[in-house]
Amino acid sequence: MVRRVLGLTSGRIAVAVLALIALLAVFGPLLAPQDPLATSDNALAGISGAHWLGTDNLGRDELSRLLDGSRVSVLGSLEVAVTALVVGAVPGILSVYLGRVFEWVTLRLADTLVALPFLLFAVAVIALLGNGLSQAMLVTGILVSPLFYRVSRAATLNVARSQYVEAAIVSGASVGWIVRRHVRSKVLPPIAVAFAQTVGTGFVIVSSLTFLGIGVQPPEPTWGGLLASDLGYLGQKPWAPLAPALLVMATVWAGNLLADALRDVSGEAGRALLGARRARAHRSAPTDPAPAGGVS
Repeated sequence: MVRRVLGLTSGRIAVAVLALIALLAVFGPLLAPQDPLATSDNALAGISGAHWLGTDNLGRDELSRLLDGSRVSVLGSLEVAVTALVVGAVPGILSVYLGRVFEWVTLRLADTLVALPFLLFAVAVIALLGNGLSQAMLVTGILVSPLFYRVSRAATLNVARSQYVEAAIVSGASVGWIVRRHVRSKVLPPIAVAFAQTVGTGFVIVSSLTFLGIGVQPPEPTWGGLLASDLGYLGQKPWAPLAPALLVMATVWAGNLLADALRDVSGEAGRALLGARRARAHRSAPTDPAPAGGVS
């Protein structure tokens, strides 16, 4: 699948942008030219050789804070996506095989999570457990998990109703064997699409929460926090919010673009597999007998 995604122009662009963001998350704090927490008297300075993006209201270097905050923003969005994947996909697959009670309970839990406003719920949990990004992202990932639950359940239902799986069940195959042999290959593509989309959604959520000061301890830099502080001084530095805003927009756009590429590749693979099965069925079908010769 990776090779087919890279064969698409949209897939290559998305992977390139996300790879750049990942490099910023890994090496950004090391590349920061100055201490991101060091204040100075040179507040709200413009762009210069010493400060490529200027300084904030406390004289801290904006570029250093942007690079240092990339790791927190990226890890927060990945925590949302991974938590949603584990909490949503596993019960979604098992709900098809573990009986009516488990299915009913998980469906009601998914409906309940969809109805909860994630922002208010995250604020309530942080008030209970303390202000921290990990707590906020864990709660947000649980609230986003119904997407993976429904995607994995729908894909598993399609496989479970197929004739070859029914034949395997009649032959005495276990649920674990069926999941490993048949379900995994059919469920992974739609889950990969949902994961790529959730990474973009996670960036929006992380940026929204840190914009409001939720989940971070000042003066820790984040992209959302930088955006919030820069918006307060638009009169002095109207260009200041552009850098964090463009990074958030580029990451969300690349995640959605990768999800579209994965969806296209999954559709092409499914159509190719269906065509191959039809071709094999056509070759193995008996031909009509030749008409009897001569009328007496």
